Amino acid sequence: MGLVGQEPVLFNDTIRANIAYGKGGEEATETEIVAASELSNAHKFISSIQQLTRVAIARAILKEPKILLLDEATSALDVESERVVQDALDRVMVNRTTIVVAHRLSTIKNTDVISVVKNGVIVEKGTHDTLMNIEGGVYASLVQLHMSAF
Repeated sequence: MGLVGQEPVLFNDTIRANIAYGKGGEEATETEIVAASELSNAHKFISSIQQLTRVAIARAILKEPKILLLDEATSALDVESERVVQDALDRVMVNRTTIVVAHRLSTIKNTDVISVVKNGVIVEKGTHDTLMNIEGGVYASLVQLHMSAF
């Protein structure tokens, strides 16, 4: 499983070692590390929360996990950075099971299945369009609330 959390953690080591960690016990080649950092859009910089998030994405890419867990992976990002990181995540999620924990509509809107959790219980499940058509639904209400904020 690859993990990109809400507050990415870097080990007290080099950026190279932090990305290589995604490979587990296997040795990561320089080519693999550069490819992962380029795919995550982290290759040209490294140090703010946006940068740390991209390093965590690169680490997850290098691991090539069958299951990817994204726990509020874009929550600390501004809108512009979120768009860049979300593009990278969209590429990483291809052909693998991905579990996305998020409060931002932009992060979950295009997923295959959205599960709405209320008080620890799944109360609705479906695509964005399906959930939007549930009259008085929790998801639709949250989306409306989100949209009214803008």
